[in-house]
Amino acid sequence: MRRAVVGLAGAATAVVLVAGYAGLDAADAVPGPLTTTPPPTAAPLPTAPAALVPDGGAAPVLAPPGTAAPVPAPAALGERTAAALADPALGPAPSAVVADALTGEVLLSRAADVPRTPASVTKLLTAAAALDVLGPGSRAVTTVVRGTSDDEVVLVAGGDVLLSAGAGDPAAVAGRAGLADLAATTAEALRAAGRTTVAVRLDDGLFSGPAVSPAWAAGDVTAGYVAPIAPIAVDEGRLVPGREAPRAADPALWAARAFAAALEAQGVELAPAAVEGGVARAAADPGAPVLARAESATTAEQVELMLTASDNTLAEVLGRRVALAGGRTGTFEDASAAVTEAVAALGVDVTGVQLQGVSGLGRGTLLPARALTGLLVLAASDEHPQLSALLSGLPVAGVTGTLADRYGGESAAAAGVVRAKTGTLTGVSSLAGYVRDADGRVLAFAVLSDAVPAGASWGARRAEDAFAAALAACGCS
Repeated sequence: MRRAVVGLAGAATAVVLVAGYAGLDAADAVPGPLTTTPPPTAAPLPTAPAALVPDGGAAPVLAPPGTAAPVPAPAALGERTAAALADPALGPAPSAVVADALTGEVLLSRAADVPRTPASVTKLLTAAAALDVLGPGSRAVTTVVRGTSDDEVVLVAGGDVLLSAGAGDPAAVAGRAGLADLAATTAEALRAAGRTTVAVRLDDGLFSGPAVSPAWAAGDVTAGYVAPIAPIAVDEGRLVPGREAPRAADPALWAARAFAAALEAQGVELAPAAVEGGVARAAADPGAPVLARAESATTAEQVELMLTASDNTLAEVLGRRVALAGGRTGTFEDASAAVTEAVAALGVDVTGVQLQGVSGLGRGTLLPARALTGLLVLAASDEHPQLSALLSGLPVAGVTGTLADRYGGESAAAAGVVRAKTGTLTGVSSLAGYVRDADGRVLAFAVLSDAVPAGASWGARRAEDAFAAALAACGCS
C-alpha cells in the first residue's frame, strides 16, 4: 500500500523562545541560532502531492515509506538501541516503541502500554484532531458586526490568537490577519452609513470556563510558556514583540483595545465608555450585519507552527475549536475529551490516554507510547491525507524547531533524517516521530520517560537522540 510522504513544509514560521520550563529542565522551545557548526541540510527528495504541501512547502526530509527497503530485524534493533535505553538519565523504566511506518508492525516494545506523563508530545494528538475535525484548509474568522444600535460595533472573537495589531501579512502564519485591516474596513463601512462615532464592544463568548488551567505550574503563565486561553488575541497575548513574557492577563480585552485604537486611527471617534480602556463586553446579535472580517492562516499552517515551535497556547486554542466543532463547549475538559475522541475515531487505540488539557502542560496527562506510534503510523498512511501537516510540522533533527540545537556530537549523523516532536517538563522527557534507517526504511518511534532524575534533563535528551540515531544507523535486516 502506498504511503504518504513524510515531508518538510516551510509554511510555519518558527517562534523563538528564550528559555524552558524550570530552568535546566527546559520547556520545548525553539532555540536561537546554532553556535556550533550547522548540520547538513537534507538532500532534495520527491515532494508530496501538491495538494498536501502548503504554499512555500519545501522538499521532504524523509522519503515516502516504500516496500523496497528491508524491515529491520527486531532482535538486531533491540541490540542497537539497548545502550541508549539503559542510560540512567532516562530513569529506571522508560517506555519505547518502534514500528514500521509502512505496515505498522511493532519491531521494538518496552513498557508500550504503560501510561506516562508525556509533556509536549501530547500535541501530536491535538494536531491530528484539529486536522481531521476542522479540516486542513479551515480558518478562524474574526468579525466586526453592528451592535444593538447604530452607535455600537462588536468585535466577535472566532478563535484567532495570532492576530497582528497592525496590518496583516497574507504570507505569514502568525499575523496573517491584522486588526489594522479589520479597523480600516470597519471605518469604511461606518462612513458609508454616515457614522463617525461608535462604542466598541467585545464578544469573546466562544470559549468558556477558566482561562488558566489548575493543572499548569504556577509560573507557566508569568514566565510566558503559555497565555491565558482566549478566543482572540494579538500575538498570543505577548506584550513585548519577540518576547515570551509578559503576557496579557486578559488577551481578548487587550486585542479589543488594540482594535479600538486602530479604529480611532482611521478617524472614527470612540464614544465614551464607563469601562477601563473604553471597551465593554457584550454578546453580539447572531443576525447582526457584518461590517468587516479577517481570516487566520489555515488550520494546517497553524498545526505546523504549533508542532515546530511547540506552542502551548496555540495547542489549547486548537483543542477548543475541535470541541466546539463537535458540539461541546470551549473548556479545557471538553477540549481534552474531544481530542481523545477524534483520535480514537481515526482508528488509534486510546486505551490509557488521559488528557488534562491538550498542550502537554497538564501534569495529569497520561499517554502510552503505543498510542503515539499508532498515530504516527496512521498519519504516514495515504488513507488520511488530511493529516499531512502533522508530518510536515515535526521538527527536523539539527535543522528546525525544537530539534534545531540537538543531534550534534555522537548523534550528528542522524541530523536531517530524524523528525520528531519533543516533550519536556521537570522530571519528564519524551521524543516521538519518524526516522529513516540505513537501509532506507522509515520507522515510527516513541520514547517516554517520566522519572528523569533531578538535573538529568539534558542527559535524557541526549539519550533519546542517541536512541533515534541508533535507529538511523541501523542496517539491521
